[in-house]
Amino acid sequence: MKRQLIIGMFAAMLSFAACNNSAQDQQATVQPEGLVIAKQGVFSSGGHVTNPIPGEYDATQNWMDATRKGTTTHVDHANTFYQIPANGNGIPVVFLHGYGQTRTGWQATSDGREGWADLFLKKGYSTFLVDQPRRGAAAATEFIVTDEGDVDGPKFKVGEQAWYTHFRIGRVAPERYEGSQFPAGDEAQTQFFCQMTPNTGNYDEPLFGQALSAVMADAQKMTGKKAVYITHSQGGRVGWQTDTENVAAIIAVEPGFAPMVGSPEYQKFVEAKVPMLFLFGDYIMNGPEDIQSTGFWQMVLNQCRDFAEHYNADGGDATVIHLPDQGINGNSHFMFQEMNNAEIADLVFSWLENHGIQ
Repeated sequence: MKRQLIIGMFAAMLSFAACNNSAQDQQATVQPEGLVIAKQGVFSSGGHVTNPIPGEYDATQNWMDATRKGTTTHVDHANTFYQIPANGNGIPVVFLHGYGQTRTGWQATSDGREGWADLFLKKGYSTFLVDQPRRGAAAATEFIVTDEGDVDGPKFKVGEQAWYTHFRIGRVAPERYEGSQFPAGDEAQTQFFCQMTPNTGNYDEPLFGQALSAVMADAQKMTGKKAVYITHSQGGRVGWQTDTENVAAIIAVEPGFAPMVGSPEYQKFVEAKVPMLFLFGDYIMNGPEDIQSTGFWQMVLNQCRDFAEHYNADGGDATVIHLPDQGINGNSHFMFQEMNNAEIADLVFSWLENHGIQ
């Protein structure tokens, strides 16, 4: 048992070193243009405090009391890292990650180039990078999840190859689709896989929506303006559960579907007249027919197009951009990290400018 523990610890250290060393190598060679930040920090939003464990708290024993009687815990909040640039436009942009991800994905690319967070800062926007409840820096929850584990216990469920295929980077890792914009090389792939992280609690869209509504309210208090809400993948579903009161616009990067036409979520966005931009990458309509995920992404794209048609007819403002239709090819589910991420960000900036959000 002791030998297995040592081997396990050694393997973990090697894995950490693989992530850490390649990142250091990239940072040594990539020197992004300077940014002047007027203010930055970290805060938590939403969540709740658990009921005290029955019994009286014993200060003399404190953490040595294994029963933890009389103690409480703050749980199910969101955690946000924000930066406000000097001489910015004051408009906050709230970034929400997708499944298995944290705010890291917006901060840099897997090959060490600037991420969307820096690109938006340079355009004068304030960035608010969120870890949703039960994930990343917001991992605290009352009941630790078991559905991430396998039959042998709460072991982090493996599956990097499966996500690689589903996210349309390539058929089987490490190969990439022809013309792919995903960064090449072992180091970039290692960095990408190191971004994946487990949930600590069950997926709860209404709860996450409440926490993100609190983030939006906090961003409004800090800047005095409604936020541009950029969501990705599963985060798109959380976006539909978020209150509209403090949302200026939504940029949904390949969301997990749009709201169903006529649903309460649909109606609240129609009433609030929130403009929306949907972005979809490549290898969807032209993806491998024998891979089930191809049909899934075709279904999502078509459903979002149908949503936009009804939303616009009902007085809303929704645009769906399928990048290959714009002559932009080779993008996977992670277009904001890929080699042409700045070009795609420029599409977003143009859309925001056209809507007077700049």
